[in-house]
Amino acid sequence: MENTQDGNLGDWFKITVPYGIKYDKTWLMNSIQSHCSVPFTPVDFHYVKHLAQFFVQDASAASALKDINYKIFDEENQKIPIFVNTSAVPYSMCNKLEPEKMEQLKLTISKRYDVSQKALDLHKLRFDPDLLGHDIIIILNRRNCMTAILQTIKKNIPELLSLNLCKNKLCQLDGLSDIIQIAPTIKTLNLSKNELKSARELDKIKGLKLEELWLQGNPLCNTFPNQPTYVSAIRKYFPNLSRLDGQDLPPPTVTGIVDMDIIKPCKESFKGPETLKNLVFQFLLHYYLIYDSEDRESLLSAYHEEACFSLTVPFNSEDPALSNLCEYLKDNRNMKNLKDSDLRFQLLKHTKCEIVNSLCVFPKTQHDLNSYVVDLWAHTEIMLCFSVSGVFKEVEGKSQGSVHAFTRTFILSSGSNSSMCIVNDILTVGNARTEETQSAFSIPVPTPTFSSLSTLSQEQQEMVQIFSIQSGISLQWSQKCLQDNEWNYIRAAQVFATLKTQGKIPEEAFKQIS
Repeated sequence: MENTQDGNLGDWFKITVPYGIKYDKTWLMNSIQSHCSVPFTPVDFHYVKHLAQFFVQDASAASALKDINYKIFDEENQKIPIFVNTSAVPYSMCNKLEPEKMEQLKLTISKRYDVSQKALDLHKLRFDPDLLGHDIIIILNRRNCMTAILQTIKKNIPELLSLNLCKNKLCQLDGLSDIIQIAPTIKTLNLSKNELKSARELDKIKGLKLEELWLQGNPLCNTFPNQPTYVSAIRKYFPNLSRLDGQDLPPPTVTGIVDMDIIKPCKESFKGPETLKNLVFQFLLHYYLIYDSEDRESLLSAYHEEACFSLTVPFNSEDPALSNLCEYLKDNRNMKNLKDSDLRFQLLKHTKCEIVNSLCVFPKTQHDLNSYVVDLWAHTEIMLCFSVSGVFKEVEGKSQGSVHAFTRTFILSSGSNSSMCIVNDILTVGNARTEETQSAFSIPVPTPTFSSLSTLSQEQQEMVQIFSIQSGISLQWSQKCLQDNEWNYIRAAQVFATLKTQGKIPEEAFKQIS
């Protein structure tokens, strides 16, 4: 291989991972180093658009890296390509600060470090008089400058808790990515009043366990339609975040509040159309009972860790007839109307926490289960794909009482424990037609009577058991509700949900009768 720089620096090689942007830096580098037969030290790891790149200075390491091309598998069992090419000396290496400048930088940093708080204040570092007095210009967008800062932190500040990089005109965070390994103890990071244009820059430092982050004053803050969307997007990178831009955040949604046990069929459940039909109906019943409750956070257990959610309003958002859909229009990803690709990306919700946080922002609703039209259009032993259409009404806010039509497409897949979870959720919301509005929620109040469980068929007894588990009412009251609705499970659930919302379910119904 040809040497492209002077001999005392040795041969340099650029290592490129196409679409490496989707991989966490730590995971990717650990995977590459564990598969490579020759130990190496990566230099200047960074992301360029969809690529991940770094440099090595050892020809034998470069040859070994070539050998593991397509030999590493990611979590989706996809082979990872690794390309190796000769390269010029990396910028940070050929423009390293001279020793005397590094020493002055060390002195400047020590003056800006608060030992008692373990906090380093580097705001407006470029204009520091001590540095300018020694003809040292530190521009943190330059990788050699950021590398010098991180090296100084590594050698002199081993337990850094807070770092302030405010007002440094940062437009990208490639050079800062090494801070995950160098200062993993950081809990507070101030990036305010810089020039970061996209929240995707945060992907380069998402390995930090941040509790407080400042981003205000960056152009990226203007790419979000509202504060909840902004908070949700930033928490995607830092799930432990408790303060953002100086404001306390609500506690992050946690798992385990209420498990949606209804979406846990084993493979043996897939025996025929009737079983699948009941499985889908039970899922929809349980999902919307929770969705229409005060506790949408409990839907968290229904979603896969990396699930996706998209909302579309199918008409022009300037149509005055859609004014009662204003709470949904702000999250509308209709590509026909939304031309900003960055905004479309931000409005696509990734991860179950981000999805449920978004669902919690939508107005409180009541769905008419009796209006549902369900289409199960694909299924295997490990996957269910179905759509549901119907109507719902808003029960609070400025559009209270408005009836909307919706179509929702769910894709469920089985996890490692054979339970099913949502991996894709697409919601379309529009105004209901006049006939839909008139026929919605026309449910009579039941006047049930008791009969012995022993007189019921096996199928009816199973329905009673399931209804009791899902609703929390006793077996006797579950039977009463089902009987009075002619054993129509969906209609009985709608009656129960309506009466519970109105406070008309007596306390005795929730007491198990022996």
